[in-house]
Amino acid sequence: MTADTERPAADLDTATGRPEPERPAKGRASGLFSQGLLWAWAALVIIPVVWVVIGSLKTSREIAADPLGLPDAPQWVNYLNAWTNGNIGHYFLNTVQIMAFSVTGTMLLGAMAAYVIARYSFPGSRLLYFLFAGGMMFPVFLALFPLFKTLDNVALLNTYTGLTLVYIAYSLPFTVFFLTAFFRTLPTGVAEAAMIDGAGHYRLFFQVMLPMARPGLVAITIFNIIGQWNQFLLPLVLLNRNPDDAVISQGLANLALRQGYEGDPGALFAGTVLASVPIFLAYIFFQRQIQAGLTAGAIK
Repeated sequence: MTADTERPAADLDTATGRPEPERPAKGRASGLFSQGLLWAWAALVIIPVVWVVIGSLKTSREIAADPLGLPDAPQWVNYLNAWTNGNIGHYFLNTVQIMAFSVTGTMLLGAMAAYVIARYSFPGSRLLYFLFAGGMMFPVFLALFPLFKTLDNVALLNTYTGLTLVYIAYSLPFTVFFLTAFFRTLPTGVAEAAMIDGAGHYRLFFQVMLPMARPGLVAITIFNIIGQWNQFLLPLVLLNRNPDDAVISQGLANLALRQGYEGDPGALFAGTVLASVPIFLAYIFFQRQIQAGLTAGAIK
């Protein structure tokens, strides 16, 4: 019996049946180091989330006495207090109302601009693309005063319409940058066949190219939802007159300030969980589409 046949089956390559080459010690050490970093990063992300969820089910006395302990009995009333007394429900609906228009407008305008830049050749197309890409490097806090004055001059300050338009403008650079690379990967033959069959530019875009770009659209939509949902600085400056019109990020800040005086940290933890649930569910349901969109846009 030869040495190769004496090796256990686990060491054989399933494709060729030959013994797998042993990984060098340096490669194994690098793999263990990478896995250790991933586990450490996962712990840094998961532990605070678990702590907040556990804190949302505890009484104020339990949080003060043992912040890291488990609750004696789940206090679901904390969620009710955060939703009603903390007005998280009202802030939640305000945010959904704004984002229903801002995300839709961002994706529609961004997809149209990215499609034209990626699929059509015209003078200045590369300059236009670099202008959109340069917008990602512009810090938003540098534009706060110009945005404030501009919206004030056109009577859109402290309105949902003004904040929606700013959200769209703020999200367009990354959307166009991402979708331009994605549209360039789509097959040209399908578009040419549709044009031969009599499809115009609008029909080609909405009925042929957009369905083909669905993975990229889903991925960038989730990123825009996360970014606009967590936005705090823009609504703080541009929507600061009526506290009842605040969005979810402002609502959490108001709840934290209020609970600092009322002494109900359980409701604050519960409000944080409620604000995080929509983003968490969106990622869970569209996880495969996000991964497919990110990888498809990087492969020609």
